[in-house]
Amino acid sequence: MLELMFCSLLTILPDYLFRRYGQGKRIGKEITLYSVWFELRWGITACAMLTIGLITVIFYNHPSTTNATLFFRTVPIVPEINGRVAEVYVRGSGKVEKGAPIFRLDSSRQEAAAETARRKIVETEAALAVARSELASNESKIQEARSDLQQAQDELRTKQELMRRNANVVAQREIERLEVLVAGKEAAVNSAIAARDTAQTRISTLLPAEKESAQAALAQAQVDLEKTVIRAGVTGRVEQFALRVGDIVNPLLRPGGVLIPEEAGRSSLQAGFSQIEAQVMKVGMVAEATCISKPWVVIPMVVTGVQDFIAAGQFRGGEQLIDVQQVARPGTILTFLEPLYPDGLDGVTPGSSCIANAYSSNHDRIESKETGSVKKIVLHAVDAVGLVHAMLLRIQALVLPIQTLVFTGH
Repeated sequence: MLELMFCSLLTILPDYLFRRYGQGKRIGKEITLYSVWFELRWGITACAMLTIGLITVIFYNHPSTTNATLFFRTVPIVPEINGRVAEVYVRGSGKVEKGAPIFRLDSSRQEAAAETARRKIVETEAALAVARSELASNESKIQEARSDLQQAQDELRTKQELMRRNANVVAQREIERLEVLVAGKEAAVNSAIAARDTAQTRISTLLPAEKESAQAALAQAQVDLEKTVIRAGVTGRVEQFALRVGDIVNPLLRPGGVLIPEEAGRSSLQAGFSQIEAQVMKVGMVAEATCISKPWVVIPMVVTGVQDFIAAGQFRGGEQLIDVQQVARPGTILTFLEPLYPDGLDGVTPGSSCIANAYSSNHDRIESKETGSVKKIVLHAVDAVGLVHAMLLRIQALVLPIQTLVFTGH
């Protein structure tokens, strides 16, 4: 409307003044409702063209959007395991610090697993002590078996020497018996050595491995036991928390509530601009925004990021092909805006609806020597239109809260 009024002042009004005072035509006589179009056709046509051109310049070089808000993500309060609620530390809603407990699940199964792992460690340490005793006993058995072997070998050598000197002194059967006895004693020595090596292997490898496994099982049981206490991952506020003792909580189907981080939605503003501004929106552009939750305040912003794809074009793999006709509403260019000054978003409630305007700067191109005079005039006009657009935003900042009150019935 403001653009139409401005263009009318430059086209229709001069045309009317010329015909009224220059040609002497009178309203109701020569200038009637039926003759307006014929008399002012050039002014009306020029006004329409100038209005369309002006609107195009404004909204292309200084894009505006009412689709702006401070998005934030909530953290679901869910345990990592299934369980029954045994104790609740937070009632309803309230602020919690990072690491503070929110509720606890029944931990009898995890405590039993931890106790079993502790008993297994004690059992392994006892088996290690027994294995050391067995090792000492096996060393004694080795010495005893070697003594018996030495005695049998000495007796065999003596009998063989006597038989060599006089074959009738020692019977051949006696020599064979002693040889078998020596072989048995050697086997006994080897058996005692094998028993000692087995005990050493148990002490050095098997029992330490079993102890480490028991310690790992204890650590796992303690981790599972700690998982029964659900703590706040970040400092924030608990909302929609209605768990009671005895409730069953499932990490996939039944969350206990939501946790809103303290800094959620307080750092940047997300705005969706029309696709026609895809070539205009650049990082570093100055912008302004006004939000319903902070009325009558215009917040200086700066563009810090422009998403290089349109979310409306995404699809998920399924059993049906995507028909492009289903995308009825055109998507927007998602742009990230941050306050130009520190604490610029203080007082703006996260999630509130906002209006945002972005302004392209032509100062460098105007100052450039390569830019022609005509182009400089056009660029100056574009920047002047940007000032008009900024004034419109301030008018909207005044009207927006009133419109909100009227539409909501307050």
